[in-house]
Amino acid sequence: MNRLNRISLALLLVLTPLLAAVAETVPAPESYAATKAAPRDVIGEIIDVIGLKPRFEVRSANIENAAAVIYNGKRYILYNESFLAAINNAVHTDWAGVSILAHEIGHHLNGHTLSRQGSNHADELEADEFSGFVLRKMGASLEEAQAAMKVLSDERSSATHPGRSYRLAAISKGWGNADAQLLASANGQQRESQAMAGNSQPPQQAREQLRQQPVRTNTASQGLDNRLVLRKVVFNNAPDEQFFLTTRLQLVHMTERGARIIGKLARTNNRNYPFYFESEYLQGLFVTDNGVLVNQRGQRVGHFS
Repeated sequence: MNRLNRISLALLLVLTPLLAAVAETVPAPESYAATKAAPRDVIGEIIDVIGLKPRFEVRSANIENAAAVIYNGKRYILYNESFLAAINNAVHTDWAGVSILAHEIGHHLNGHTLSRQGSNHADELEADEFSGFVLRKMGASLEEAQAAMKVLSDERSSATHPGRSYRLAAISKGWGNADAQLLASANGQQRESQAMAGNSQPPQQAREQLRQQPVRTNTASQGLDNRLVLRKVVFNNAPDEQFFLTTRLQLVHMTERGARIIGKLARTNNRNYPFYFESEYLQGLFVTDNGVLVNQRGQRVGHFS
C-alpha cells in the first residue's frame, strides 16, 4: 500500500528487538502480540486461493500500517491491528484489510523482499496486481478490491510508489485475470456437463462469446486491412514505426514480416486513465481520456492520432 515499508529509523529500533524476541521464541511483549484468529483466518483463505504453503509468519506489530520483511532469514508479515480496523471502518468493508495483507504477501511471493533496494514502482504494482487477483478469487468485487487503495494511496507518484491511478489499474488487471480464469473454468465445467449429457453444441451465449473473441496470433501473413484500423498509435521514441489500434482493440506493429499483435487495450476504473495496454512488450502503458499514452511515472510517451 502507499507508504508501506517506509519505516522510520525510530520504528526500526522498536522492531529490531521485537523480531529478535520472535527468533529466540521468547514470549512477545503486548505491543507485538501474536496475530488474532480473524487475521490468521484471512491469511489461510489467501493461501488456499493461490494453492501455496505459507513460508512466512504473520504478526501484529507496533508499526504504521503493514509490511513484508525478512529478519534473520525468516519472512514475516507485520501489521498494525488498529490500522486494519480503521481502514475497514473507513471504507465500510472488511475486504480493505484483506487487500492490504494480500499486497504484503504478494511482496514475499514475488521475491521483492529478497532485494535490499527498497520499495519501487514495479514491485508495488506487481503486489497490487497480486492483491486484485487474490481478492477476485476470494469473491470480492472490483470495487471492494480497490477500496483500500482509493483511500490510502497518493494521487501523485513518489520516488518509491506509483500514483493512485496506476495502482488501481494494477489491481484491476489482477482482478480481471482472475475473473477470466473463473469464467473459463465455469465454461469448461459447463461444456463437460453438456458433453456428458450428449449435447456437443455450446449454448448460444458461449457461441456469441467465442465469436466476439479476437483471433490470437503473433503475426499476419499479409498486411493489415484498413477496415480493421481504428486509430494510429504514435510512440515518441519510435515515430517512424507504424503502430495501429484495431477495431478489436488490439495493438498491432507493422513489420517487414507483416502485422504483429503486441498488446490489447483494456479498461480501468479510473476517469483520468480509463485504459491501459495488456502487453508482454509494453509494461505499465496507460491511456488518458484524450488519447495520450503515459508510462508508470505519468510521463507522456505517445498518443493516438
